[in-house]
Amino acid sequence: MHPRDLSDHVAYQAGRGIEEVARELGRDPSEFVKLASNENALGPAPAAVEAIQSAAAGVSSYPKATHADLTAALADRWGVTDDQVWLANGGDGAIDYLSRAMLEPGDEILVPVPGFAYYGMSARFHHGDVAEYELARDDDFRQDAATVLEAYDDERIVYLTSPHNPSGSTITLEAIETIATETDDETLVVVDEAYGEFADVDSAVALLEGENGFDQREDVAVLRTFSKAYGLAGLRLGYAIVPEAWADAYARVNTPFAASELACRAGLAALEDTAHVDRTIDIVETARHAMEADIAAHVWPSQGNFVLVNVGRDEAEGQSNSDGEATAVAEAMQTRGVIVRDCTSFGLPDCIRITCGTAEETHRAVETLNTILEERASDTSVPDDSGVSKP
Repeated sequence: MHPRDLSDHVAYQAGRGIEEVARELGRDPSEFVKLASNENALGPAPAAVEAIQSAAAGVSSYPKATHADLTAALADRWGVTDDQVWLANGGDGAIDYLSRAMLEPGDEILVPVPGFAYYGMSARFHHGDVAEYELARDDDFRQDAATVLEAYDDERIVYLTSPHNPSGSTITLEAIETIATETDDETLVVVDEAYGEFADVDSAVALLEGENGFDQREDVAVLRTFSKAYGLAGLRLGYAIVPEAWADAYARVNTPFAASELACRAGLAALEDTAHVDRTIDIVETARHAMEADIAAHVWPSQGNFVLVNVGRDEAEGQSNSDGEATAVAEAMQTRGVIVRDCTSFGLPDCIRITCGTAEETHRAVETLNTILEERASDTSVPDDSGVSKP
């Protein structure tokens, strides 16, 4: 007996954790900082930690009431109805619910390249296919309507990411509106705003509600998460905000009690802990500016809680032909105690992504990377066909 044919599926490659790396290298975990997974440098919202501790004794009950309470709180925050908020086990859970609600076998989705692998993974899980549109690195991974519409071919779902992972670029509401208008009536435009709190752009929820001068739309959905700005990545809590016209589909596609009791309690508390979010945003902005200014390599402008760095030795204006450099640099940084994301899995084999850390963590990352880049630039040895380096 075998599972169905999974040859077209790819495994998601997560950023490496401190404990995993420390065990592999036989080192003490305290020697490392992790700046690989775009986690919150301050940790979880303190109010959320208190809520988890208080709720721990009640986890023997299903989270029906707290699920409804968090849904209502989010609906109030965004000015939508309760039915329009689809709670999920992380943002990827919300992606799955949209796939269940929208895709028939053989339907296609359109995704950015580079981009979040789970968009395509979820579609394939639900027997859909995947088409791609390319964000050009030599144009700073610019996102606009023309780029998407040129690749569009009546796909059922079009994914936009704002800010985009791994580059940090954003897309305007005007461009999103144009894409939604120019695509088929049965195409859903999904705007992933996992890093939205860090960006200087308005949320696409305005398009669902007909705010800020836009007409109200029934073909746009928005993804949000508690993993980043709220620091609750380990609890897996996210949600989609969907058009009112088909919001009741949630009851037919969601997993029973899609978010746990502890996650719901923590989410409710985190929503009220605005001081924690404000401090997080301040740290991110400071770290972004420091890395853009001080890293001795091309750093793309970012509005996420991370930056993308070209570490190719042939670097010039953000372009490089130095395949494999990302893995070598990431491994060298890891050996020196700084864990960053090798972006080879994004199709960027000469780029690394560095999460915004505290001032101390960011300084350590910048100094470590610059030292490694300097050492590699001064190493003029070239391997011959046998793999032996020669001067």
